[in-house]
Amino acid sequence: MEFLSTYIVPVIVGLCLVVGYLIKHVTNADNRWIPVVVALLGVALAVWLNWPAITPEVILGGAVSGLASTGLHQAFTQWIDKGELSKEA
Repeated sequence: MEFLSTYIVPVIVGLCLVVGYLIKHVTNADNRWIPVVVALLGVALAVWLNWPAITPEVILGGAVSGLASTGLHQAFTQWIDKGELSKEA
C-alpha cells in the first residue's frame, strides 16, 4: 500500500473530494457510482495537468488520487460519527 502514496496528487484528491461530496449531497445519484465518477475525474484531471506527457503513471496517479478522495471522506465521516457517539454516552 505504501507504494500507492507516491501516486497521490493532493490537488486532485481535493477536487475529487468536493465533487464526490456534491454528488452525494446535492444529487439523487446512487452512492455506488461516486467512486467511479471520482476515479474517472481523477484520471481526467491528471491527464489535463500533465499534458502532453501522458504516461501510465499519470493515469494511475489520477485514478488513485480520485479513489483516495472517497477513502478520505469515509475516514472523516467515521471520525465525526465516532466523536458524536462518545458525546452521547
